[in-house]
This record gives sequence, structure tokens and C-alpha cells, in this order.
Amino acid sequence: QVQLVESGGGLVQPGGSLRLSCSVSGLPFSFLVMNWYRQAPGKERELVASINVSDRTNYADSVKGRFTISRDNAKDTLTLQMNRLKPEDTALYYCYTNWVYDYWGQGTQVTVSS
Repeated sequence: QVQLVESGGGLVQPGGSLRLSCSVSGLPFSFLVMNWYRQAPGKERELVASINVSDRTNYADSVKGRFTISRDNAKDTLTLQMNRLKPEDTALYYCYTNWVYDYWGQGTQVTVSS
């Protein structure tokens, strides 16, 4: 059975940092393109960052230079390091991949507020 479980969300002040993790089981993690999405209330879900099997990364323009996506294939874990956070980063953050089917985590809430 497949599981994607996010963790690390919370409340942080503008300019602060958070580190999100996604633990993957039931899938061949090292063969997967992994992605972070986010969705704020009343807005469409958007792709934040992705990383492929060769560690090539892509970022949304809104987070470029502030966020870093990485993977640890030995631990089947995906990470999103978020620095210099802004109120507009507030959203529910999801881990996503595809292996024949789409797989989503349950989401972890990030709130940036003073």
C-alpha cells in the first residue's frame, strides 16, 4: 500500500523558516519525480517545486531563491526548506507523485503571520 505523509508545517513569522518533509512508502522512491504543491483558501492548487530522478529541480517564480527542494533516496524522504517566508506563502502544502496513478499526501499547514 502507498503512503505519502507530510510533516513540519506550523506557524512562523514573516522572514522566518520552516522545513517540510514527505515520507514515502509503497513506491520505488528513487525512480519518482517528486513535487510540492500548495493551496491557499479560495485559490487554485499550484506547483511550488519539483525534483527528478537526477536531482534536477524546478521552482515556481514566487519561491525561487527562497525555497529548496531535495530528496534522500536512502530514507525515501522528500524535503522542502523554506526561508524568508512571506504571508503569501500561507497555504496547505502537499507532497505529490505519479506512478501509474496520482498519489497525494494529506497536506501540512503553513501559516506565515505576525
